[in-house]
Amino acid sequence: MADIIRLLPEYLANQIAAGEVVQRPASVVKELLENSVDAGSTSVQLIVKEAGKQLIQVVDNGSGMSETDARMSFERHATSKIKTTEDLFRIRTMGFRGEALASIAAVAQVELKTRRREADTGTKLVVEGSQIVSQDPVAVPEGSSICVKNLFFNVPARRNFLKTNAVEMRHILDEFQRVALANPQIAFTLIQNDSEVYQMPAGKLSQRIVSLFGNNYKEQLASVEEDTPALVVKGFIGKPEFSKKTRGEQFFFVNNRFIKSGYLNHAVMNAFEGLLPKDSHPFYVLFLETDPQTIDINVHPTKTEIKFEDEKTVYAIVQAAVKKSLGLHNIAPSLDFDGDVNFAPLQPTRIMPTIETGGFERARSYDSMVSGQKSANTRNWEQLYEPARREPAFLKNEALPASLDFGMDQITVSSSINSEKAGSKALQVQNKFVLVPVKSGIMLVDQQAAQERILFEKFSTALDKKTGVSQTLLFPQAISFSPADYSLVIELASEFKDLGFQFSEFGHNTLLINGIPADVPPNSEKELLESLIEQYKNNLSGLKLDKRESLARAMAKRVAARFTNKLSDLEMNALVDKLFACQVPGYTPDGSKTLVMLDKDRLQEFFK
Repeated sequence: MADIIRLLPEYLANQIAAGEVVQRPASVVKELLENSVDAGSTSVQLIVKEAGKQLIQVVDNGSGMSETDARMSFERHATSKIKTTEDLFRIRTMGFRGEALASIAAVAQVELKTRRREADTGTKLVVEGSQIVSQDPVAVPEGSSICVKNLFFNVPARRNFLKTNAVEMRHILDEFQRVALANPQIAFTLIQNDSEVYQMPAGKLSQRIVSLFGNNYKEQLASVEEDTPALVVKGFIGKPEFSKKTRGEQFFFVNNRFIKSGYLNHAVMNAFEGLLPKDSHPFYVLFLETDPQTIDINVHPTKTEIKFEDEKTVYAIVQAAVKKSLGLHNIAPSLDFDGDVNFAPLQPTRIMPTIETGGFERARSYDSMVSGQKSANTRNWEQLYEPARREPAFLKNEALPASLDFGMDQITVSSSINSEKAGSKALQVQNKFVLVPVKSGIMLVDQQAAQERILFEKFSTALDKKTGVSQTLLFPQAISFSPADYSLVIELASEFKDLGFQFSEFGHNTLLINGIPADVPPNSEKELLESLIEQYKNNLSGLKLDKRESLARAMAKRVAARFTNKLSDLEMNALVDKLFACQVPGYTPDGSKTLVMLDKDRLQEFFK
C-alpha cells in the first residue's frame, strides 16, 4: 500500500491558517490597525469600500519597513516581535505570531507601499493568493500603506458566507472603536465609501470616548484610578442613571489589548450592586496594567481571551477600584467618620434610595416621620387604601401566597371571555393592573404585559405582510446616531418602514424622521428609536432570533412601556378583548405572565 500522508502545498496551508485569523473584513481591519500601532504611528487612516469586501486600506506614519522586511512580512511565522520562548511571556506589542499578513495575502489581493524614515525611497510589493507578483522601488511618504482588495476572491464559498454590507460594517466599526479607545494618543480617521465617518485628533481618553460615542457622554463619566503593586486600574465608568439595557459599551483592556472577560465584568457589576435599574448594564472603559509574565494572551486565535496568574486578586482590585470611584463621585453612599458624634442630635436618620436619580438622599428623621409630618404621596396612599382599614389585617400586611401565582397550564381560559364577564365592571389598580370579575372568580391582567403581547403580534403581522400604518409628524425631526447605531438602522431600513416608520438620510449619521407607526404615542421619537435599537441589540446578544422577530419584540416592549396611564371602562374592556384575540394571550413574547386567574375556591381560602 502506497504512503498517503504528505505535506500540504504552501498556498493551501496558508488558506487553512487564514480560516482562523481572517474570518471577515473586520478581522483584516483589526490586524492592520494593530500593526500600525506597533509601528509607533502617531496618525492612522482607515479607508473602507463596500464594507471591506472591495477595499480595506490602512495608511500610517509609523517606522515603515526595508525592502527585505517588506517581503519577509508576508511569510508565515515571520515576526519582529519575539525571538525566544522567554519573549513570549514579556509581550507588550499587539501582534507577535507572524501570521496575520501571510493569512490575509492568502485570501486577497494585497498591495504594500512602505518607507523607513531614514531611507530615500520606499518599496511597493504586490501579492495575490500568497504569490508575490512584483516588488519595485517607489517614492512614498514615510510609514506604510497597505491595500487589501477583493477579500476571499479565491475562496468564493467564504465570500458567500459574508453578511450584508451593513452587518459587516458594524463589525468593522467595533474593531475600529476598540483600537481607537486603546490608543487615544494616536490620531485616527475612518473613511467609508468616500464619506468621512470619524476624524479624531490625538488627545486624552475622555476626549476619545466623547469623539466615539457622542457629546452626551461628557456628563456621565466618572474616573477610575487604583495603583497597587500587582495591578494598576485606570479608566472611566458611567454613572448608574445612564445605564443601558445592552452591555455593548463595556471595554476591558489589559496592557492596552482589548479582552472579553465575564469574570471581570462580574466584578464591575458587583461594585454597582444596588445602584442599577433591573436588567441594566453600566458603561465602562477600564485599562489594566500588569506584568506580562503574570498573564497568558496566547489562548485564542483572536487574542481576546486572557488568563491571569492570580484571578482572585485581579477581581478584588477591579471591584474595589470601581467602588472607590462611585464613592468619590458621590454616586454611592459613604459614611462620614470625621464628625463629632458626641454632640450630634439624637435623631436617627435613614439613607433611602431615590428611584429617579439612581442616587441616595437623606430622609427625614424617624421622629418627624411618626409625628405626622408625612409627604403628599403618603397621604394620597392612605386615602386610596382607606377602605382597607376596615378589612381583615392580612389584606393590609400579608403578601398573597405564592401558590396563587399559577400559570396558564393550571387553568382553562375560555375563548368566550366576553360572556364570562357577564356585564361585570373592570377596575384599574395603580394604573398598572386591570381587575376583571368573571363567573369563575377574578382575573388580574398586567396592563403593560398585555399591551406588549398585543403589540408584538400586531407588529409581527405588519412585518410579515408589510402592512404597517404610519402617522405623519407635524414637524419632521432630525435625529443623529453613533456610526454603529446608524449602520444598524440602515441595515433594518426596510423592516422599520414595514412597521410604519418614515425617514430619509440627512447626512453624517443623521436621519430625518417624517412619520412613526400609528400605534405609537407621538413624542420623544429620538428616545423611542434609541431605546428600540438598544432593545434590539439586547435581543440579538441574548437570544437566537431572526431580525424580524427580534425587532417586533423590541418594538412591542418599548412602546408598551409608555402605556401606564389611567384607562376608561371602554379601554379596559378593549384591552382584555384584544389580549384574548391573541394567539398566546397568557404570556409576553419573553415568557412573562400577562394575567393571573383566581377562582372562587382560592378566594374562599383567604377567609378560612
